Amino acid sequence: MTTSTRLPGDPADLTFPALLLRNAEDHPDLPALSWREGPGWSTLTWAEVRREVAVLAAGYAALGVRRGEHVLMMMANRPEHWLSDLALVHLGAVPVTVYGTSAPEQIAHIARHSRARLAVVEGARELVRWEPALADAAVPLERLVVVEAAAAGPHGTYAALRESGTRAHRSDAFEKAWRAVRATDPLTVVYTSGTTGDPKGVRLTHRGVLLNGIALDEAIGFPPFAGHVCYLPFAHIAERVLGIYLPLLRASPVHLCADPARIAAIAAELRPQQFFGVPRVWEKLAASFGAALAALPEERRRAVEAANETARAHVACRERGERPPDDLDAAYREAREKVLDPLLARVGLDRLLWAASAAAPMPVAVTRFWAGFGLVVVDAWGLTETSGVVTTNGPRTFRIGSVGRPLRGMEVRTAADGEILVRGPFVCEGYLRADGGVDDVRDADGWLATGDVGRLDEDGYLWMTDRKKELIVTSTGKNVAPALVESTLKEHPLIGQALVHGDGRSYLVALLVLDPESAAAWAAARGIEGDPAASEEVRREVARAVETANARLNRTEQVKRHLLLTEEWGPETGELTPSLKLRRRVIREKYRNHIESLYTG
Repeated sequence: MTTSTRLPGDPADLTFPALLLRNAEDHPDLPALSWREGPGWSTLTWAEVRREVAVLAAGYAALGVRRGEHVLMMMANRPEHWLSDLALVHLGAVPVTVYGTSAPEQIAHIARHSRARLAVVEGARELVRWEPALADAAVPLERLVVVEAAAAGPHGTYAALRESGTRAHRSDAFEKAWRAVRATDPLTVVYTSGTTGDPKGVRLTHRGVLLNGIALDEAIGFPPFAGHVCYLPFAHIAERVLGIYLPLLRASPVHLCADPARIAAIAAELRPQQFFGVPRVWEKLAASFGAALAALPEERRRAVEAANETARAHVACRERGERPPDDLDAAYREAREKVLDPLLARVGLDRLLWAASAAAPMPVAVTRFWAGFGLVVVDAWGLTETSGVVTTNGPRTFRIGSVGRPLRGMEVRTAADGEILVRGPFVCEGYLRADGGVDDVRDADGWLATGDVGRLDEDGYLWMTDRKKELIVTSTGKNVAPALVESTLKEHPLIGQALVHGDGRSYLVALLVLDPESAAAWAAARGIEGDPAASEEVRREVARAVETANARLNRTEQVKRHLLLTEEWGPETGELTPSLKLRRRVIREKYRNHIESLYTG
């Protein structure tokens, strides 16, 4: 059972429209959805959300949206996106969010593959990438609805859709439509971000996602009605679960952040009790926070470092499952009150009860950094194909460096080659086919081969090695997990991003990217002017960082040569997926000559 709400029926038979009705009836005046509007926030209660969803559902029905039909969306995290998603679900249609960084060719592929006739896009920036698909006779797309009316041109507008919904809305038709939705119906299709090849459409059901949310809620023990700051793309399964589905399950409020670049300012303002970030987000926050600490007067820095050591000792006791000794507990509470919490309050992290990461391996050095402030950033693991989380650490039971233990109902084991296999109620229906069918992702016994490699320890914690397809096999036949090497390299604050290469080679090389904030602070502290990447002193320090990392790695894992790049990688330039994972193939191709020079130069 969830911590703050009743379930209005058997969990295996519930749908998300049934949960929205429960929220509107049981918690009509509680805040549900907030977004920035001018200098302040606008908010809808749960009762208001349901009324708005009913109007929008009528508007989409008036456009001809049918039960089972896919509708594509490309918008930031704004209310039109969130509310449209729910409105389509209430019609029995299937909302599909497309990453905002997708190229026209990727958009056309998804539109063709999903057979969608309608797409809802934000404005001019999106239109230029969608109009080619609309004009392509091979793509079934028939109509675009544009949220920003000034950019709509000949296309329909969201305002007109809503107005038609206001006129067409009938309570009996709305009730009939959502009550026809079944737990086994598709809730959404999530297209994987495509680290290699075309993205696959993963079809998820109400039942799988809802049971996943219940199990996650049980494992974490979220505070009742704790709000969520929603800033990652809705095209990512993590934000769909945390930003739409879990709030519906728990009747908890969502604060939408349309511009991810503003997340630090929003967090500082809202001081959330829970916060989720992919590893790169936590790395960036740690780099920025660390740079600010480095600028403190020496005496103040020493006080912070002493408090850090006390906090890490306290976290280490909890990690071992031990009750911290009274003297350590007292010292920790004093350190939090007098030193650490005032610093965390500046960035809005002083009230955090649950801090988490997933989607890629979290560097242990980053986790240890935050442990120095009493924050345990727990790792979780799952796939789009598993409706979200499979394993997680909890706030009270955790192993730093692991991805936790399986949620209730899920089985996890490893194959002979170390590949992780999972089985249970969260595993998706399968991959959507272009003809509308579904290809099952499970074997005859119900096991999903995840493509990840890892091990289970004697206490049931799962420890990740890497993606199976990303393991490097050297010319001597040795297997190397690049994520482990990259994580070790990034323990030095100057190194923000790293890619290790060596498949079929006799040794490893690395492409390294400076962390902008840390590099600027490091250079300023030493009186270095201009671009840090051009500084010989910075380059020598990076070389020492590589040597330090090598000392902790075995001979096969050691980096023999490296190259320091000047431009940070990102989704816009193609080196990262929208969920900030490395696109290894893209990076290797883009820097092919640089990599080759590390072997021949």
